[in-house]
Amino acid sequence: MIEQLFGSKTRVKLLQLFYSNPNRSFYVREITRKIDEQINSVRRELSNLLSIGIITSDNTNNKLYYEVNQKFEYYRPLHQIFGNGVQKISKKKNNDEEQTDIEGDLKTIGHIDLALYTGQFTRDNISGVDFLVVGDVNPNALQKYVDGLEARENKVIRYTTMSLNDFRYRQQIRDRFITKITQAKKQILIDPYDLFAEKVNPEEEQ
Repeated sequence: MIEQLFGSKTRVKLLQLFYSNPNRSFYVREITRKIDEQINSVRRELSNLLSIGIITSDNTNNKLYYEVNQKFEYYRPLHQIFGNGVQKISKKKNNDEEQTDIEGDLKTIGHIDLALYTGQFTRDNISGVDFLVVGDVNPNALQKYVDGLEARENKVIRYTTMSLNDFRYRQQIRDRFITKITQAKKQILIDPYDLFAEKVNPEEEQ
């Protein structure tokens, strides 16, 4: 029904991808791989979304990157439809529909108090890491998760993990690393305690 309403399966998949991943940037071939659609169709729909103002683009290292425009007039209602706070992209596999739920996957590695992407994911290397996990985690399960993430993203992931007490202590003393994480552009995946008080849209209400 949503595909009929918005006119294109590719467009719906793009909206799901962008609104489920605020602050993340994607280049065309990466998008094509993630939503499993033909590159010509992806390029056409990206052009449409750009012309409307739903997404923005930026050229870095000879690659054109796209990300959702959080200042777009209808960002919030569109996010309610397509975002869901976590990445949920429907994909066909053996004629069945599957959903990739990042939050659910992360819970398999232990008790997570905070998880976020930055660095390569958001093209902001101020923190020096790409993935931060705070909580009580199983190191082997975390490594397995990171291995899968590296395979899925086709990149080497720099990650850091620490306990909640350690994180809060570092916040209190204004630790340099945590300060850089705070200042960095990031996508928060899990944050039940509002440790960063920043969810899917860091922009204040107008």
